[in-house]
Amino acid sequence: MSKDRIVHLRRKRATRRRREQGFTLVEMMVVLVIIGLLATVVIINVMPATEKAARTRVQADLSTIESALEQWRLENNLRYPTTQEGLAVLSPRFIRRLPNDPWDTPYVYVTPGPNGAPFRIASLGADKREGGEGENADITN
Repeated sequence: MSKDRIVHLRRKRATRRRREQGFTLVEMMVVLVIIGLLATVVIINVMPATEKAARTRVQADLSTIESALEQWRLENNLRYPTTQEGLAVLSPRFIRRLPNDPWDTPYVYVTPGPNGAPFRIASLGADKREGGEGENADITN
């Protein structure tokens, strides 16, 4: 084989290796678009489930706190804690650890409650303020 032929074959192999080594820009863009579409579908389906899970957790926490309040009442001359005493009097004897709501805000306790109820326990929702709608709505016992 001649020297020119050997040089030509080496160049041809090197060119082929360079082409086979990486992805083209178009291939990378197609992969990124597909990943973006999949992420969008997942987010659209997961977000409502997250809100529903938060509301369910609040309802479970409210039930637990109500039970602890009833136990406290039975041991304290049939009275509920005052608003000033708050829910802190329940921990750790009647409830191991006083939970915060899913938005990391303490539950609001007021006694007497509205409409003749003995007390009111509430989560202020995602906005952490009274009132609101949807995810920001207050959740009460």
